[in-house]
Formats: sequence, C-alpha cells, structure tokens
Amino acid sequence: MGVVDKLPEQWKTQKTADALMAPSAIVLSGVGAAAAILAGLPFLAIVGVGALAWLVRVATLMPRGKRGDRIDAMTLSDPWRGFVREALDAQRRYRKAVSSTNAGPLRDRLVEIGERIDAGVQECWRVARRGNALVDAIGNLDPAAAQRQLAAAKEAVKLSPGPDQEATVKALQAQADSADRLVKVASDAQDKLRLLDARLDESVARAVELSIRAEDVGELGGLGGDVESLVSDLETLRVALDEAGGTKEAGGGTVQAAGA
Repeated sequence: MGVVDKLPEQWKTQKTADALMAPSAIVLSGVGAAAAILAGLPFLAIVGVGALAWLVRVATLMPRGKRGDRIDAMTLSDPWRGFVREALDAQRRYRKAVSSTNAGPLRDRLVEIGERIDAGVQECWRVARRGNALVDAIGNLDPAAAQRQLAAAKEAVKLSPGPDQEATVKALQAQADSADRLVKVASDAQDKLRLLDARLDESVARAVELSIRAEDVGELGGLGGDVESLVSDLETLRVALDEAGGTKEAGGGTVQAAGA
C-alpha cells in the first residue's frame, strides 16, 4: 500500500493537489529559504526551513473533514441503537470500498458521495436520538395509567356530575390523547428509519459493486442521486419528529420532549 493510500479520504481529491502546488506555499518556501540563507545557516538547515514554511502553508489549505455530532449508539435503547449501528456498519463498508478504488475521477466522485453517506449517518443518529427521547417521554406519560384514570373519571362524572369532574375528564382525555399521538409518532418513526437503513445498505452495496466494475464517473450518477434522496428523507423524518414530539436539541446534547 502506497503513501497516498494511507491518507484520509478527504485528502484524496483535486483540492489536495491544488494545496500541494499552491503558489502561496511555493513562495513562502522560497521566502523561508532566503531568510535562512541570510542568517548564514548551513545547507541542510536552509532546506529544512524552506520545507517547513511550505508545509505550514499547505496545512492551512488542506481540505478538512466535516465535524458532526459524536455518535454513541450505546446511549440509546433498542431498536434505536440497532438502527444507528446498522448505519455505522454501512458507513464503514462504504469507506472500505472507496479505499480499494484506484485513484482517479471515479474515486473522487465516490469520495464526494461518501460525504453525503456520512451526512446520512449523522441524520440517522439524530433521528434515533429524538426517537429514543420520544419513547422516554411516553414512559413518563404512562399511557396505560392515563387511560385507567380517564375511565375512572368518566365513571365519577356519571355518578356525580359537576364542573370539577368534567374538567378532570377533559384534562385526563388531553393527556391520553397526547400519549396516543406520541406512541404513533414513535412507531411510525421506527418503521421509516428501518426502511431508510435498508435503503442505505442498498446504496452501499451498489457502491461496492460500482467501485469494482465501473469505468466511468457517469455510471455513478444514479447512486449519487439515490444517496441525496436518502439524506433528504432522513432530514424530513428528523424535522417531523421535532414538530410532532416538540423535541429540540439542548445545550448538553440531550433531547427533551414537551410534556415529558
């Protein structure tokens, strides 16, 4: 395996080549070497100073990987934990396929698609975290207890009608309805995330196949579009969970649900 193969994926692009050959880096290298000559340093030191100046400038121009939320599937309960683990496994398989692809336009495009795969995995994590918080909120509401209390309150109204009893029934009905809605939202989210995980696996399987047999970047067109659609659907699911469950990101990275 060559030195290039050991580089991070985000560095194996045209942007990296541009950084290595950037005029500003070359100029700084010359300036550093000139300063070393004026200082009367020996030849090897002059070369070292010039190389160091070049490296410092190149380092500022190199592409950097996008930072995302730190994913820790173990902080979630199942099935959310399983969804995140499957997404992470798909991400690993995709990166392995890209690393085994020969350098060139095809690999560059696979790297670009891989950035959207990474974005999809981050969205899967966010959706799972919200779903997990939603289930916790449902547990705090205790739907079964709410239904029992509601049934008892309705019986009390029949035996002794009055404004207080009716207000109690109304409040308990609202609580039961809220719990039912959250249960449905959580159930739908599980079904949708399971499907989206399957689509991610399918996309990665296609990527592995294309990385072996594809000869032209054009053959990746469909893959890129499908991955983009997948990421969009994951984002839509996350937004739907936010709106339906009243969730929001807290400063410490936790998720809180209204009514919890």
